Amino acid sequence: MASKILYVCQQIAPYLPETEASKLCRSLVQAMQECGNEIRTFMPRYGCINERRHQLHEVIRLSGMNLIIDDNDHQLIIKVASIPAARVQIYFIDNDDYFSRKAILHDAEGREFADNDERAIFFARGVLETVKKLRWAPTVVHCHGWFAGVVPVYLKKVFADDPIFRDVKVVVSLYDDGFPGELDKEFGLKIAGEGVQDANLSLLGRPSYENLCRFVMEYADGIIVASPDVDAKVLKLARRSGKPMLEYRSPEEDGFFDNYNRFYEDIQ
Repeated sequence: MASKILYVCQQIAPYLPETEASKLCRSLVQAMQECGNEIRTFMPRYGCINERRHQLHEVIRLSGMNLIIDDNDHQLIIKVASIPAARVQIYFIDNDDYFSRKAILHDAEGREFADNDERAIFFARGVLETVKKLRWAPTVVHCHGWFAGVVPVYLKKVFADDPIFRDVKVVVSLYDDGFPGELDKEFGLKIAGEGVQDANLSLLGRPSYENLCRFVMEYADGIIVASPDVDAKVLKLARRSGKPMLEYRSPEEDGFFDNYNRFYEDIQ
């Protein structure tokens, strides 16, 4: 059974350096398209992405919307590029306030950006508002990396009655992508300000990586262990959640992508 899969990715090669997550997202979207699934793929347009080399261009008909994050207006800019070898199109969420800096999630000294929480909120809203504009209704939304972590709660609490997303199933992949310390202490309040009313927001009272993962998994219909080095506490929480799980397997294994396809079918 073919699925319509929306991939929301923190990073994808070749637009960013090769990491466990960026390589997996790159190969996964191609494999699922070649399996006959219909896909759309989104990532942030970090300022370190070379737009000329990768031939990014703005999609005027999708750009120009203003999103309000914590009472401030931020313009949503949509860009697009293709991975020629894969015949896969990638949509990029861009905004001058959040994504013009020449870095991904931390500065040259390794310090996490203080507004990463708002950047994640903007990314989530940008993806879902753009998918609505495309009038394309996914059957599965698969989120990769903590930076995509606001998407599941929006799907279940803000966009739940929208015909585009009403019947969607949410899959969350867990990686070794923890961050030190905590996100902005107002993170939960900012999400609440987006129209989310849910007791689970109390988990973000202390927005550590572990608590964010716990929060995200509350809204998942399925969980995939995408790294052999997932935080032990997060992995334990996932296994205790009672949600359908796909345990870690090496991407080098035969039939690796077949496991993903079956998992999508099983949760629908």
